[in-house]
Parts: sequence; C-alpha cells; structure tokens
Amino acid sequence: MTTVKTNISPSEWEVMRIVWTLQEAYSNQVIELLQKKKSWGDSTIKTLLGRLVKKNLLMTKKVQNKYLYQATVSEDQMTENAASDVFASICDMKKGSLVIDLAKQVPMSKADIQELQTVLNEKIKTAPETVACNCLPKN
Repeated sequence: MTTVKTNISPSEWEVMRIVWTLQEAYSNQVIELLQKKKSWGDSTIKTLLGRLVKKNLLMTKKVQNKYLYQATVSEDQMTENAASDVFASICDMKKGSLVIDLAKQVPMSKADIQELQTVLNEKIKTAPETVACNCLPKN
C-alpha cells in the first residue's frame, strides 16, 4: 500500500470529501457547497484548496477561467491511512474496546454489519485469549 500523508486538518477533510464525491470539481463548486455547510468565506476555501494542492492531495488545471480540482489519492486510501495512524498510537490492549465502541456509534448498513460479522467469525479462529500491552519495551 502506498503511504499517504494524512496530517490534514478537519477543514481540509471537508474539502477533500467534496472533491472525492464529485470526482472533480471547479473551485466555485467547492465554494458553493462548503458555504451551504460552513460559514467560510471564499478566500478561506481557496486557501484550503491551495494547501491541499501543495500537499499533493489535489491537482488542479485551469479550464478557461476556472480551476478544476481532482484528488490525487483515493478516499479509501486516505481514510484507511488515517485510521491506521490513529490505531498505531493506541495501546494494543485498548484497540478491541475502541473497535467495539466505534461499532456501536458509527452508522453502518446491513451489508457492512454482515461483512464485519464475517471478518470477526474468521478472526476468532486465531485470536488470543488476551492481547498484550505494547506500551513499554520488552525486557
């Protein structure tokens, strides 16, 4: 898997989600859609677009007098890397309970739940009785 930098702000995630959903978007589209959700000015949104281009997460091309943006990384890749980054900083002993809490809170379709059950049914076959703490170095 290609490593992608996920150190982007929540505001930058908002911009990326719009571009991912539309697959490509002109700056005026991004501005219009974000202003329906947020009380951000045009210049704030243009700044966010510029930052994402500098981070190589968006590419842009000028079409007539407008700027068209496309993502250089998929939403799946970016979200998977972000989740991996979060889980890498958590004690191994706590990861299971976090997944349980997330399953309780996160909206999921029936298909998602069935797939999760399939994964868990397979995982239980090789799961240890307890998970060891990885916070301290082993002696």
